[in-house]
Amino acid sequence: MEHMIQLHIEKLPENVYLATSDEVQGLVAQGRTIQETIEIARDVAKKLIESQSGADIAALPPAREVFDYPLIVAT
Repeated sequence: MEHMIQLHIEKLPENVYLATSDEVQGLVAQGRTIQETIEIARDVAKKLIESQSGADIAALPPAREVFDYPLIVAT
């Protein structure tokens, strides 16, 4: 089953990105780029969700067929 979670990504003074989520307790991921940070966060979230009990997993919303995605375009 796929789940949709919200990531909070911020750029740190050390020029790396940090991702956390209020929806998946313990999710912390850091990368050199936004893309790398998202990929690491996906792997961490998967492992955390798999390690949680069934009741905790049911609390996460399932992935939807249609959703909004913020796209950042540098010019």
